[in-house]
Amino acid sequence: MVEQAAPTIENPESREHYEAVVLGAGISGLVSAAVLIEQGYRRILVLDEFEKYGGNHIDCAIGPYSFDIGSFIFQDDSPLLVHFPEMLPLYVPIDPTWGKLTPQGAVAGYPLSIKDDILRSGLWGCARIGLSVLYSRISRPKIRNARDFARYWIGDYLLRRSGLESYMMRFFGIAAEKVDLDFAEKRMLWIKEHSSPRAMLRHLRPRKAEAPTNRQLARPKSGYDDLYAVAAAKLRGQGTEFRLGCTVSQIRKAGSVFHLDTTGGAVTADRVVSTIPINRALEISGLGADENLTSVTLISLFFSFSGKKGFDCAVLYNFSHGGFWKRLTMYSDFYGTAEGREYFGVEVIASQAGNSLEIAERDFRSHVAANHLFDGDLRLEGSRFVPNAYPIYINRAQERVGVALARLRAFGIESFGRQGGFDYQPTARVSTQNAETQVRRGPAQKAS
Repeated sequence: MVEQAAPTIENPESREHYEAVVLGAGISGLVSAAVLIEQGYRRILVLDEFEKYGGNHIDCAIGPYSFDIGSFIFQDDSPLLVHFPEMLPLYVPIDPTWGKLTPQGAVAGYPLSIKDDILRSGLWGCARIGLSVLYSRISRPKIRNARDFARYWIGDYLLRRSGLESYMMRFFGIAAEKVDLDFAEKRMLWIKEHSSPRAMLRHLRPRKAEAPTNRQLARPKSGYDDLYAVAAAKLRGQGTEFRLGCTVSQIRKAGSVFHLDTTGGAVTADRVVSTIPINRALEISGLGADENLTSVTLISLFFSFSGKKGFDCAVLYNFSHGGFWKRLTMYSDFYGTAEGREYFGVEVIASQAGNSLEIAERDFRSHVAANHLFDGDLRLEGSRFVPNAYPIYINRAQERVGVALARLRAFGIESFGRQGGFDYQPTARVSTQNAETQVRRGPAQKAS
């Protein structure tokens, strides 16, 4: 009879121990580490499976061109700079403008334009818009989803004429009537704010433009690495360790201590803060993912161009009824032309283009040509798939997120952010404020 060896009992002292571990090195993760330091934590580890800081703030350098994966604009009064004021001199001051391509083939003000969406519809069109809004209010329909919400405030006719319905489809990759009402109430209040009678009168009444209270900023031309490396260097000087390109395979808990198995070695921690995708946190904690919590995968197309653009704004949204692309950003408006060429990035929901880079490019070229945009030499410089770009709010997502977060918190993990909280956060300001609130709400403050 062969005697079996006794199972090895792991010695906790063989693991590196940290007071707190932060999963994710994006804005939420960096701010979390800064707040933990404020709370008295001195031995902190930040883990990220990506090789760079910044999370979904990703740039892509191709030859002389500098693209973003997305469109990110910052402000000099952002609370992010309260934690990392050293970053401010690295930003590039910009004066961005926004526009949209309408279903009528015009470039108009974003998101709604009194002149183009309403007045240019003519007397009969204006009457239809008014009657449609009136009907949507007096019929008192049950508001069940994002389309119902928009329809209630601007009516069916303007919803279609303005292209907002088509843009919502492009944003989510699904029809607006399938998008949860929770999202509309949380992130589409601008429709209500712009469509009230008082707001309409403000648009029509001539008034002196208000001076901006802050400066708009873009990341350095050299990319996000240089920007967030400054934040990481400050945190390192305060006792934070970073391990990039490090994957967590499992999190267990023994008493009040967390045990994390990672590709960089096993560690233990008194506290775990997670800003990684919520389903990933559930999986590695052995709690089971929720397959109904799904995120958008984007395709980013990177173009350079020489010729006549056909518009003069830095960011152009596609509100037309055709084309898969949802937004383009002229990075050369921020950083100047390269070798005499303008350059820009285009965002496409991958599922709408059959998860095909070739289809996405072909559709974009065809659509802009039909709308007399980019008349000249349009050259594709590169492309990239971007998983987990932002959450899709369907199948009672908010309820499911509440359940998932409660399970993680019961296990002891604090999870929040665009990824960790399955929370669409449109700006660095919102991400910073959310991280501050959530970390400060966590375990009792440690003594210095």
